[in-house]
Amino acid sequence: MKRIILVGYMGAGKTTVGRQLALNLGMQFYDLDWYIEMRYHTTVAKLFEQRGEAGFRELERNMLHEVAEFDDVVLSCGGGTPCFFDNMDYMNGQAETVYLKARPEVLAQHLKMGKVVRPLILGKTDDELLQYIKDSLEVREPFYQKAKHTLDVSLLDNYEKIKISVRLLKRTLGIEG
Repeated sequence: MKRIILVGYMGAGKTTVGRQLALNLGMQFYDLDWYIEMRYHTTVAKLFEQRGEAGFRELERNMLHEVAEFDDVVLSCGGGTPCFFDNMDYMNGQAETVYLKARPEVLAQHLKMGKVVRPLILGKTDDELLQYIKDSLEVREPFYQKAKHTLDVSLLDNYEKIKISVRLLKRTLGIEG
């Protein structure tokens, strides 16, 4: 196995599961947003602000093409990455792709508990957040569903369940051990 790319909505656990999977398989882990921030020495939020969404998505695609060429890598993508250009088709051509799927209520809970500041959801009430997630998923789900594999991660709320998800993910990908 050379490359595994995780896609899904923000708060699905792509970074958490991806890091554990990479560790378990002895592979390198990259989070695409972190990679972009490291390369450009600024935050994704600032890049979004400076370049607009179209400019950011172009940069994101270029960085995706760079990281997806690395060998023995687990890559976690931003929630919007699969939804632009031919990114999902490209990822499918480069790697085993997995959609980490969770119910909107679970995603809302994860996002409220998360330590990461996410500009897209800042200042939303619980009801507004849930509706925003449902609306976004309606648009994004067709892209996420193009992934070669899907794993339901709705129960991902503690370390033991993360380990179980990694085992399930390995089984989904046909990796023993």
